[in-house]
Amino acid sequence: MLDFLCKESYDLRDFVALITFLRSPDGCPWDQVQTHESIRRNFLEETYEACEAIDAGDTAHLKEELGDVLMQVLFHTDIERAAGHFDIDDVADAACKKLVYRHPHVFQRDEPDVPDWDTIKQRERAQTTTAEAMDSVARSLPALWRCEKIQAKAAKTGFEWPDTDTALDKVEEETQELREAVASGDADAVTEELGDLLFAAVKVARFAGVDPEQAAHAACEKFIRRFAAMEAAAADSGVPLDQRTLAQMQPLWQQAKQTVGADNKGKKSAQQ
Repeated sequence: MLDFLCKESYDLRDFVALITFLRSPDGCPWDQVQTHESIRRNFLEETYEACEAIDAGDTAHLKEELGDVLMQVLFHTDIERAAGHFDIDDVADAACKKLVYRHPHVFQRDEPDVPDWDTIKQRERAQTTTAEAMDSVARSLPALWRCEKIQAKAAKTGFEWPDTDTALDKVEEETQELREAVASGDADAVTEELGDLLFAAVKVARFAGVDPEQAAHAACEKFIRRFAAMEAAAADSGVPLDQRTLAQMQPLWQQAKQTVGADNKGKKSAQQ
């Protein structure tokens, strides 16, 4: 029996009711059988799509993608509501209480020394050591962000390189160890040393005030633009890339680097 009223305009309560209806026996067969695990990836993908809309500055797209993220929140919550654990009001209650607790400077709590955000979070989670705080950093985060957050927690204890040059020296050291691991042919050693190199590179990013994840994405975008320019140049010459040796591709790659580099400098100058 249909118990969700279709209308011209909906609010948040309607959204909650719609998810509940879709998961009911009268709703959608697919929605009825989903679990936290089966839609976990959907949650991540929708969040990344919302971030992409933010990066693009597309307000209409952002509204749509935030709706998709909210749908995931409501879906996971309804799974727990049906199991008798909590509902959306419980989620809102816990979130509001957490925000009030984490803003003592706003809500004028009687504390002689107002702690910083990280200290408040540590107290809230009953973490007594920095290692416990590090261990609480979500393992589902992009790896470079996880490196950054763990390093930041270590730095609060004073466990930090003194300057960027020292951090760069560590990158060189880890690069040499990676070379040795590759030469040994030991896949496990390569995995370990490659991880150490990436971890060291993130340290340099922190000193430079650069988001390592954004830097990696920017490198991907730059590579795509340069490869496209090289591919186009090869096609224009009548000899496509797949008919060339690596040595024959190199001059086109160098040309693409110069062209794309010039384009980027032009864009930066225009923005300035």
